[in-house]
Amino acid sequence: MRKVLLIVIALTLAGIQAWGQGTFKQNTSLTGVPGAVENSSEYKEDEDENEADTLQGFSIKHLTRGLRHLEPLKPGYATLGAAIIPGRIQIYNKDYGKLPFIYAGIGAGVGGGIYFHHKYQQVPDSKYATYRNLCFAGAALVYWGQILDGVACLPDARDPDPGKAAVFSALLPGLGQAYIGEWWHIPIWYAGLGICAYTLHVNNMQYNRYRYIYMMSSDSDSGYIGKINMTAATTYKDLYHRYRDYSVVATVLVYALNIIDANVFAYMKDFNVSDDLSFNVNPVIIENLDDIIAPQPLPPSFGVNLTFNF
Repeated sequence: MRKVLLIVIALTLAGIQAWGQGTFKQNTSLTGVPGAVENSSEYKEDEDENEADTLQGFSIKHLTRGLRHLEPLKPGYATLGAAIIPGRIQIYNKDYGKLPFIYAGIGAGVGGGIYFHHKYQQVPDSKYATYRNLCFAGAALVYWGQILDGVACLPDARDPDPGKAAVFSALLPGLGQAYIGEWWHIPIWYAGLGICAYTLHVNNMQYNRYRYIYMMSSDSDSGYIGKINMTAATTYKDLYHRYRDYSVVATVLVYALNIIDANVFAYMKDFNVSDDLSFNVNPVIIENLDDIIAPQPLPPSFGVNLTFNF
C-alpha cells in the first residue's frame, strides 16, 4: 500500500506541475546574444526573490500582488485565493452582489450539517444522517461553485486561456475541453474515468468479499463450511487488494491527463499550421554590445538574423 500511495502522490505532483506551467509559471529567460551574462542589479534582485518564494513556478509575491490589483491575476492564483478565502475572487472581480449568496450558502450548509449531526447522535435515525450529508454536500457545492465562478469571470490573458482551461478541467473533468471547443475529447475522458471507477468498485467489492471469507475461515468458532479455504481466500484477498490500488492509480492518472490535455490544447489552439513555410537570412548590425556582454564600450559588430516561419 505504501508503494501505491507514493505512486499516486508522484502522479498528482506531475499533474500539478504541468498545470502550474500553464497557470503559475513566469518567464524568467534572458534574451540577447548567446552566452551573454546579465549584470544588472535589477535582474539579480528578481532572481533572489524568485529563489526565496518560488516553488515549481509558484510565487507568493505574484499571488499577493495579483489580489491587490497590482498585476493581472492568473487563474491558478485565483483558484488558490478562492480555495483559501471563499469569495475572495468575487471581491477581486468586484462582483460584490454574489458574496451574500456564497457566505449564506456555505454557512447554512455547514450549520445545518452540524445541527443534524448532533440530532443523529441523540436519535440514530437514518433521516438525520441523510439531512446531514445533504447539508454538507450543499456547502461543498457552493464552495466549489464560487471557485468556478471566480475563475470564469477573470479576464482572459489569451483566447482561449490555457490557465482557465486547466482550472476548469481540474474542477470538472471535460469542462476545460468544452471551454476551448474540443468537444470530442469529453467522451474519451469520461469513458476513461468511468472505466476506472467501475474497476475500482468491482475490485473493492471482491476484496471485501474475500476478506470476509478469510476472517470467517480463520475463525474456528464461526462455523464456516464454504468451498474457499483460508489459503485461497488469502491469495484472492491480496490479489484484489493490489488490483484496487492499481485502479486508484489509474483514476488519478486519467484525471491528471485530463487537466494536461485541456492546458496543452489551449496552448495549441492558435498554433500556426499553415503550409506557408519560409526561411529568411538577413545581415544585421549589433549595437550597444557594452550593455550586454561587457562593462566597457565595444564597437558595433556584424551578425546574421535567421527567421524561420512554419
